[in-house]
Amino acid sequence: MRGTLAFLFATTLLSSAAGAATVMPLDRATILAGSAFDVKVEFSKTVAEGDVSVTVNGRPAAEALGKPAEFLGKDGDVEASAVRMHDVVISAPGTYTVEAKAGDEVKRVTWDVVGTPSEAKAKNIIFLLGDGLSVAHRTGARLMSKGMTEGKANGRLAMDDLDHMAFVGTSATNSIATDSANTMSSYMTGHKSAINALGVYADRTKDSLDDPKVETIAEALRRTGKKAIGVVSTAEIEDATPAAVVAHTRKRADKAEIAEMFFWTQPDVILGGGSAYFLPQSTPGSKRKDDKDLIQQARDAGYAVSTDKTELEAAVGSNSAKLLGLFHPANMDTILDRQFLGKGTVDKFPNQPGLVEMTQAALTRLSKNPDGFFLMVEGASIDKMSHPMDWDRALMETIEFDKAVGVAREFQKSHPDTLIVATGDHTHGISIIGTIDDNAAGPDMRDKVGVYDKAGFPNYKDENNDGYPDDINVSKRLAVFSSNFPDYYETWRPKMNGPFEPAVQNEKKEYVANEAYKNEPGATLRIGNLPRTADTAVHAVDDVVLQASGPGAEEFKGYMEESDIYRVLADTFALAPTKN
Repeated sequence: MRGTLAFLFATTLLSSAAGAATVMPLDRATILAGSAFDVKVEFSKTVAEGDVSVTVNGRPAAEALGKPAEFLGKDGDVEASAVRMHDVVISAPGTYTVEAKAGDEVKRVTWDVVGTPSEAKAKNIIFLLGDGLSVAHRTGARLMSKGMTEGKANGRLAMDDLDHMAFVGTSATNSIATDSANTMSSYMTGHKSAINALGVYADRTKDSLDDPKVETIAEALRRTGKKAIGVVSTAEIEDATPAAVVAHTRKRADKAEIAEMFFWTQPDVILGGGSAYFLPQSTPGSKRKDDKDLIQQARDAGYAVSTDKTELEAAVGSNSAKLLGLFHPANMDTILDRQFLGKGTVDKFPNQPGLVEMTQAALTRLSKNPDGFFLMVEGASIDKMSHPMDWDRALMETIEFDKAVGVAREFQKSHPDTLIVATGDHTHGISIIGTIDDNAAGPDMRDKVGVYDKAGFPNYKDENNDGYPDDINVSKRLAVFSSNFPDYYETWRPKMNGPFEPAVQNEKKEYVANEAYKNEPGATLRIGNLPRTADTAVHAVDDVVLQASGPGAEEFKGYMEESDIYRVLADTFALAPTKN
């Protein structure tokens, strides 16, 4: 049954009561004044329309918001009723208390609608996200790239000197654990969400594209002004982190749909991997299931399209208004493989740009906009190499990410009206406990792990001063381990023949140690502490560290939720100027 239902408003501060109804946005949601969002109330059973009452601060929704509410006797494929309201906009900051009733079901939530200062603090924001960036990644990157003498680092990372800091909580609405979709979505919308969700509150229906939407930062910028938008990643551009800038879906795996969602806001710069979802299914290598040619669609929309480093350099120098660079059908290769070892898929895609080159290209193009810009830069494979516990690749990715932070800091020197934010979306269970010394005495590799005073210092060198160790396979290297793991063979050494694959499925579809590493010198079988459905290490629940510099950075302090970070970005750009 479908009909129209008036939303009423009541002023009493209400708390959760009996029943199993769910109201979205959820309790304690922070909503940017003037932004559009969907409202949904899910009841636990089928109810009659006449028994439903939804109230918010005493006034009918049709009168207060100019939007009708829709009653759903059956909520999609779920045998229960619901109420939907699309594209709600609340312009006045304040506290809004919502009560939903149907028979004995009652749910009460409070929303905080917030404004921003009337004047922008910064012209530009560069938001750099190291996917999975944990404290140990930073420590390891510093030790490998800068070295240490008598207990003091011989140099500093670019992110070390960003002068404002906060600890940031990463948990999802449905779990203390988290993933890259809901975490980045929280940064980019100001709304916490469920694991795998982007730009939506996750509802109960099977359709991943019908969930209640919230406004992304790209949509907010298109709605409020003329700032340019850039999205840069070493992952597939449809992957969770870059997708969160523009996308709305309950399922991050909707990559073909996410590719199309980039055209809703048309960021001025899009650089990364993931070309397989832009190509029609008739093209070899395509992962689409239709004949849509998004490459041609991009050209028709005014994008200069590049597929390798050389074409990117030419595109940056062209007169085209927008840049689309897709340099790999899937995720781009790591810096270790791409620049040093030539492993992975580098033989097939030998001319991929790195994160530094893509960041420089994006800044060159975006800075031409007189109204300023928002640029998101993701170092994706810190996470992608931490899952399989390929620590040397993960730490080299961290060094590359830090070099991108350095590019941003150099830009800021000549553009002081720029806010730089550098953070992670979640952590990994990575720890550095000392060193592994091949020359230490002992019958097996465990005896070569040095801890406390036996650790000493690793012997990485950077004689060409490029910021990367000349060799990762040194005789005394960092001892890096994960707190969680499937069954796997610990080799105690860097993986020089390509990225590590610790576990593979057996005939029972359980993940077991990959015997390809069984005969490596000194290899040791480690029995996992994860379920046998896990093929790699998993995310940790630890807080991430955020650092920032520039106008607006003073708002980052203490403990914050990821959804709070969006509030600072909105304040910095004055996206909802408070009116008297």
